[in-house]
Amino acid sequence: MQKNVKKVVLAYSGGLDTSVILKWLQTAYGAEVVTFTADLGQGEEIEPARKKAEMLGIKPENIFIEDLREEFVRDFVFPMFRANALYEGVYLLGTSIARPLISKKQIEIAEATGADAVCHGATGKGNDQVRFELGYYALKPDIKVIAPWREWDLNSRTKLLEFAELHQIPIAKDKRGEAPFSIDANMLHSSSEGKVLEDPAVEPAPYVYQRTVAPEDAPDQPTVIEIGFEKGDAVSIDGVPMSPATLLTKLNEYGKANGIGRVDLVENRFVGMKSRGVYETPGGTILYAAHRAIESITLDRGAGHLKDELMPKYAELVYYGFWFAPEREMLQAAIDKSQEFVSGTVRLKLYKGNVIVIGRASPNSLYSQDLVTFEDDHGAYDQKDAAGFIKLNALRLRTLGMRNRKMRGK
Repeated sequence: MQKNVKKVVLAYSGGLDTSVILKWLQTAYGAEVVTFTADLGQGEEIEPARKKAEMLGIKPENIFIEDLREEFVRDFVFPMFRANALYEGVYLLGTSIARPLISKKQIEIAEATGADAVCHGATGKGNDQVRFELGYYALKPDIKVIAPWREWDLNSRTKLLEFAELHQIPIAKDKRGEAPFSIDANMLHSSSEGKVLEDPAVEPAPYVYQRTVAPEDAPDQPTVIEIGFEKGDAVSIDGVPMSPATLLTKLNEYGKANGIGRVDLVENRFVGMKSRGVYETPGGTILYAAHRAIESITLDRGAGHLKDELMPKYAELVYYGFWFAPEREMLQAAIDKSQEFVSGTVRLKLYKGNVIVIGRASPNSLYSQDLVTFEDDHGAYDQKDAAGFIKLNALRLRTLGMRNRKMRGK
């Protein structure tokens, strides 16, 4: 425990855990606490966090609440989607991508208020502790970091409740019982883990899903939408220009209504263990399919294949918490370069959990109907040229084959 901490910036949700942490910082460290509450579109009212912080003795000037929805989508979600990032081929990185923005804001507030420490509420078993702290240290190498779950002895819900009651921290009635699972949410997704979800052989109960209707309960008629892109970023729906956060919100509405974006996976955490999570990414799932579709007609084969090779590394860096690392920034520069001509429109049919691409068009399209037609191409492609192309590509295989036949003859 770093007893020489004078002022600490706490990532504060206003919930039971972070309220206990707030009071614990005051009692265990004797430190002045600055609270930071981020609105990332988690769907919960965040203004009560201000009142709760004031009730716990935080000065009004030390309470920071920021609406980060546009910045989150514009500067973090969209750059990641330009890469088509999927961790382990499935996870759209909804929780992972929020952490660097929270870390960045905490450091900015620490510098503005003269705080010498920052604090998060992530446990010692998960990935978030790594993501937060790698962000802190990348942006302010000399910052002190407090991670209560690695320090205190409040290692059970009973102890947390006892501490809350001792220090007169209000506890909502629904927080007194054991929560069936934990939830993390933002504009991009919701993540449900733990408790009733820990056995990967057991199907999640219907009540686990927060953001999507069941695909079988979705409308029997498909929804058709058109997404417009400019330089790899979605900019409109059905011809209506929208800001990044507004657009993602609208896609979330379409995804929710049509049962899109549910994922039940077992992933490999950075800290070494496997964990089971149930994720819902309705708008992101639509956006991912649309972006790949517009790339299919605007990206050169070599560039597209190289992007696909780079993607797992990029996704791993985001998942592990290396957003501010030079290798992620290098990859981002290459990915952004590839998006210069990724503009146009994609039409999608949304139906009972499925995102079906039904059309794509771009002024920068590399698709040539003259080249691919089965009808007369009027000399656009001489099929006789294919013979030499095949012979040259077969040369090494024929050489190997002759040697192998010779060796087998012995």
